[in-house]
Amino acid sequence: MKSGLLAAVAISALLLAAPAFAQGVKIGILNDQSGVYADYGGKWSVEAAKMAIEDFGGEVLGQKIELVTADHQNKPDLATSIARRWYDVENVDMITELTTSSVALAIHELSKEKKKIDIVVGAATSRLTGDACQPYGFHWAFDTRALAVGTGGALVKAGGDSWFFLTADYAFGYALEKDTSEIVTANGGKVLGSVRVPLNSSDFSSFLLQAQSSKAKIVGLANAGLDTTNSIKQAAEFGIVSGGQKLAGLLMVLSDVHGLGLQVAQGLVLTEGYYWDLNDKTRDLGERFFKRTGRMPNMIQAGTYSATLSYLKAVKAAGSKDTEAVARKLKELPVDDAFAKGKVLENGRMVHDMYLFEVKKPSESKKPWDYYKQLAVVPGDQAFFTAKDSGCPLTK
Repeated sequence: MKSGLLAAVAISALLLAAPAFAQGVKIGILNDQSGVYADYGGKWSVEAAKMAIEDFGGEVLGQKIELVTADHQNKPDLATSIARRWYDVENVDMITELTTSSVALAIHELSKEKKKIDIVVGAATSRLTGDACQPYGFHWAFDTRALAVGTGGALVKAGGDSWFFLTADYAFGYALEKDTSEIVTANGGKVLGSVRVPLNSSDFSSFLLQAQSSKAKIVGLANAGLDTTNSIKQAAEFGIVSGGQKLAGLLMVLSDVHGLGLQVAQGLVLTEGYYWDLNDKTRDLGERFFKRTGRMPNMIQAGTYSATLSYLKAVKAAGSKDTEAVARKLKELPVDDAFAKGKVLENGRMVHDMYLFEVKKPSESKKPWDYYKQLAVVPGDQAFFTAKDSGCPLTK
């Protein structure tokens, strides 16, 4: 009787332990899938993560890799609620993509509290690896500092020495305006003013009129997604470019150019961390993505592929899903994939080369999605803050 009881207890213990043992690695994609940034990352980033999981082999440490996804609607409170449930109830190990800086900052804080890893791809603010850095938080693809150095620095050197900003009225816009203003003034330029524009505006007329009356040579669009494309379309109606001012899309990606069309977008200068037609590796990723989706990946989507793949490599190298061990491996292992070659700094910033592009004229484009000509390479150590200069408390 006693031995039977002991056997029953042992079996119960095994049954209780089984789900935890069988629990595979679970990755969450949390981003905007229905709003102003839906084309920027959206369901296409989910597809990129699926590609990374497939390329890795579908399992790690002998366990299945699972992907979950949700639309945060650009609301930090909704995003935090989803992420908390994922971490506490659904055993999600890592959350990535995280479009929208206010959302990314909120999840960064939650991940620190829960000792879980997040890898931000779609949000831009350099604060994520600056004053808001944390031991388990990472930032891939790009940030406001890299965009400022690339586009802002290039335009000032080319004579665009007076600026007026149309700035998205939340954390991302403020960071992009601040970082670009610092690069402009460091290169001898002047900032003549700025105006804050609510997220997802439909009418930019009053803001564009202020930019026009400033007589600034460059109108810096410190916004993204549909806000950028709508402001560019409306700027054409006001004759801003034909009147001699130049538009700087400070955060533009390939899908934005595709949405605008080359007739409208031609001549725009922008900075990206990835372009499908750069080399054999980027072309391979681009063409495989195109077969699945009917479109080429932009920097956010290719960056999500890289972030997912890098996380899985770190889990394998650590031999464990333990957050501390995996975070350590993410900072030790070099990044070398179809997105970029790079390294991860102590503050979680993934450093890699950025590229300054000009959008081609329609007559220069030879095939579908052939939109960019490369003007310059911005080396990673120039594009991004060093860990020491980032303002991250972890590096002091």
